[in-house]
Amino acid sequence: MDLDRILASLRDGIIALDFAAATQAAKEAMESGVDPNVAISEGMVPGMVIVGQKFERGEYFLSELVVATEVMKEGMSIITPYLKGQTRQKLGTAIVATVEGDLHDLGKNMFAELLKVHGFEVVDLGIDVPPSEIIAAVREYHPAIVGMSALLTVTMPKMGEVIDALKSENLRDKVKVIVGGSPVTGEFSKKIGADHRGINAAEGVKKCVEWITARKRRN
Repeated sequence: MDLDRILASLRDGIIALDFAAATQAAKEAMESGVDPNVAISEGMVPGMVIVGQKFERGEYFLSELVVATEVMKEGMSIITPYLKGQTRQKLGTAIVATVEGDLHDLGKNMFAELLKVHGFEVVDLGIDVPPSEIIAAVREYHPAIVGMSALLTVTMPKMGEVIDALKSENLRDKVKVIVGGSPVTGEFSKKIGADHRGINAAEGVKKCVEWITARKRRN
C-alpha cells in the first residue's frame, strides 16, 4: 500500500474540487486498509487547509469554499462507516456555533462533521449566534463540549462574553470550551478563559475526544 500516494490523492481531490477523484481516493483508502482517522486527519483535512489558504490569498472565492466542503462530505460519507465501526459508544453532546456578528462557517462545519464521526451528538446552532442562544442551548442540551468559531477579529470578543455568561449562570464547570478560527490565538484563548484553542478541525476534535475519554476514566 502506497500510503503517501493515497493521502495525497485525498488531499488533491479536495483542492481540485473534484468529487469523483475524492470519492475514488476515499474508496481506495478504505479498501487498502488505511486507518480512517489517518485518512481524514492526514488526507482530507490538509486539503481543506490548503483550500482555506487559497481563499485567503484570493485564489478561491466563496463558491469554491462551498464546493470544497461538499467534496469533503462526499469523501467522508465513504470513510464514516469505517470510523463508526471503531466507536463503541456515544461520547457525549457538543454544541457548536459561529459567534454573533460572524457569518463564516467553513471551519465550524468541518469541526462539526468530524465530531459526529468520532461519536458525538452535535447541536449546530449555525452562524451569527448571540451569547444568549448559546447559553440557552447549554441549559437545554447539557453538552460536554461548547465549540465556538470566529473568523473576524471584531467578533472574537463574543467568545469571551459566552464564557463570562457560562460563569455567571453557574454552567462553566459543566462544559469544556474550545475556540477556533484563523485570527484566534492561543494567547487570546487563555485570556478569555477557554479550555483550548483548536489549531484546525482535526486537532480540535482530537482534544475533545481526549477530554471525554479522561472524564470517563475518572468516573
